[in-house]
Amino acid sequence: MSQIHPTAIIDRKAELDSTVEVGPYAIIGAYVRIGAGSQIGAHSVLEGRTEIGRNNRIYAHSVIGGAPQDKKYAGEDTLLQIGDGNTVREFVTISRGTEQGGGVTRIGDDNWIMAYVHIAHDCLVADHTILANSVALAGHVSVGNYAILGGYSLIHQFCKIGAHAFTAMGSKVNQDVPPYVVVGGEMSVPRGINSEGLKRRGFSSEQVQAIKRAYRTLFLAKLPLVEARARLAEQAREAQEIQCMVDFIDASGRSLLR
Repeated sequence: MSQIHPTAIIDRKAELDSTVEVGPYAIIGAYVRIGAGSQIGAHSVLEGRTEIGRNNRIYAHSVIGGAPQDKKYAGEDTLLQIGDGNTVREFVTISRGTEQGGGVTRIGDDNWIMAYVHIAHDCLVADHTILANSVALAGHVSVGNYAILGGYSLIHQFCKIGAHAFTAMGSKVNQDVPPYVVVGGEMSVPRGINSEGLKRRGFSSEQVQAIKRAYRTLFLAKLPLVEARARLAEQAREAQEIQCMVDFIDASGRSLLR
């Protein structure tokens, strides 16, 4: 049987794998599904239509799958999906989606979500990210693979954070941050590329140099975005890792942080 503390309250409609552990005073509502090997900490609340995969660790006092903080929300049947191998630390809040945003908030695999993080409705967090203490994602934000958001970073609604990007502590981001780019400041500005992070993830020195050249093209050459994008497309023919920057520009919805 599941290892469930006797003080936990679990709705009979919830579906828990037999290997799930649930701590004292946790509350798990109907329609919550939790996969094998996951652990739910003391006093946590899991509610709504929430699907949690395998081997996740959710620490004490987290609220997972709560109703979206959106005045348009009127009780629609929306969803939160969390993948495998995520760590969710104390007092984290993650909301379900809204009909207007597609109905789903989605967290991928192997993410490290630290204490007091808030992930709002309809956010899409990919894989292998780090969200440091007190990061706040407004609604409809997307975060790419391996992105790192420094403590107290605030991300405006509908913004996109590219793969391998990095926001410094206390960053306020109100435009899209392309892949590989480091941003910082009260109203964030580009500061270079995430060189150290790329090296740690196995990027070669040649790849890092190609990304630096792309950064200079996009941010330092003072080119109109259309012309900068064309030059990046040329560079992508020789350096495949630049193609994701081109694709990101094409998909940007709030304009790039330049």
